[in-house]
Amino acid sequence: MNTVDELLTVEEVARILRVDVITVRRWIASGALEAITLPSQERPRYRIKASALNAAMTNTETDA
Repeated sequence: MNTVDELLTVEEVARILRVDVITVRRWIASGALEAITLPSQERPRYRIKASALNAAMTNTETDA
């Protein structure tokens, strides 16, 4: 069975986690949150898979 993973924007992830978009971008840059980089002439645009967000949240919970 092939399931389609929902793609979230940086803003959506920030809203879900109640953090600033800059924090989400830092997590992506540091590798703490896996993201897809979209082609852009401006600053990089990202999409985060819902499963990657869940995995990052699970890893954070188990590390605490």
